[in-house]
This record gives sequence, C-alpha cells and structure tokens, in this order.
Amino acid sequence: MKKRYLIIPCLVIYFNGAAQHLSQVTFSNGAVFSWFSLLTNQNILIRISDDGKILEYGTEESSYYNKNYFAPKLVHWSGSVNYYEQTADSAYRGKVKNIGSCFFMYYSSKDYPEKVGKIKSAGNLSFDYYEKYQDALTAGKIKNIGSSAISYYTSYDNDAFKGKLKMVGQTLIEYYFSFDDALIKGKVKRIGGAYYTWYTSADRREFQGAIKSGYQRQQINGITYILW
Repeated sequence: MKKRYLIIPCLVIYFNGAAQHLSQVTFSNGAVFSWFSLLTNQNILIRISDDGKILEYGTEESSYYNKNYFAPKLVHWSGSVNYYEQTADSAYRGKVKNIGSCFFMYYSSKDYPEKVGKIKSAGNLSFDYYEKYQDALTAGKIKNIGSSAISYYTSYDNDAFKGKLKMVGQTLIEYYFSFDDALIKGKVKRIGGAYYTWYTSADRREFQGAIKSGYQRQQINGITYILW
C-alpha cells in the first residue's frame, strides 16, 4: 500500500513540471507580429518567433496602475538553463535543452527543410510547421502550438496583410487594407471580438498612427494579445 501512495505525488510532480501553455501574442507598431510567448509552470515567459526560434526568456515586469503597460524587455531569469551537447545532431547542437522544468526537442537534420533545427516540442506542447508546397510565403512558419492551430494570410491576400498572422486557435485577426489611410494600412483592425481604431493622416500630427480605441493589452479566448 505504501508504494501506491508514493506513486501519486511523483505523477503530480511530473505533470506539473511538464505543463506550459501559449500565453501571449505580441505585435509591434500595432501591425507587425513580434512573438508568441509560452508560460511555464514556474511563471517563466519564453518568447518564440513565428519560425520556431527561442528569442528570449524571463519574467514580465508589470504595473498595478496601468493595464496597458508593457515592458518589451523581460526580467532576466537566473534558474537552470542547459544546452544540447556538441555531439548532438547538427540541427540542434548548442541549442537550449531546457529552461527550468520546460524541456525542448528540435527537428533533426533529416527532417523536412522547413522544419530542420526548429522547436519540435516544448514540454507538453508539440510544434508543427507549414511546408513550401502549401504556400511559399508561409513556408517554415509555425502551424500549431499544442492544440492551438496557427494560420497566416497567404500570397493571394491583400498586399497590406499577406503573410501576416491570421488565426490563433479560434481567434481571427484582421487588418486594415492597402487602400485604407497610409498610416493605418496593415495595422490590426480586429482580434476576435475586440476592435481597434487608429489616428489617421487626417488627425493632429502628434496623434497620427497612434491607437485611438481598443486596449493595447487584453485577454481574448484565454490568450493575452499585446500591441505596442
């Protein structure tokens, strides 16, 4: 009986250590995708590019008084970070092996060219990527993070947003068209049910191109979207 009781806490520790999820999606200048952010069970944010590379990791500086506050640079995290040995596959030798309890696996040198060396899994989250035959513009970009499907506007879409992030799970992202005002074309128009408007060239010079309505930081369908 004692052995059975010992197994349960071990399993709890294992699954907690493996748990991370897609937490944030960030855009710069209200138009250009910056990164996806995973949040680990140790509250570490791991920023990942749309082509599956680790950009930065750490904790986020926040403000009690401004819900729109966003610090572009993460606070350094000094915990355990290890890297793959030089004897590992050439596609991922020297790359991050783990950040705290979040362990990374990568596609090997024998995989499809669009996937080689990119993140294959981050703890419990699997990653897949678009291949060239699907659309040259999206080739090599993340296709899914765990159960969240990721899609992009294709080379057949409007010039202002072709190649840009289109959907994260069930959340649709729309942008202003190329025939809209020059200062707002390509900027985010809608994320799910949240709409954004921007000051145009017809507004006062000091406001032009800045956000007019819509929160720069808000949670939509369980993920925080940040426009900065």
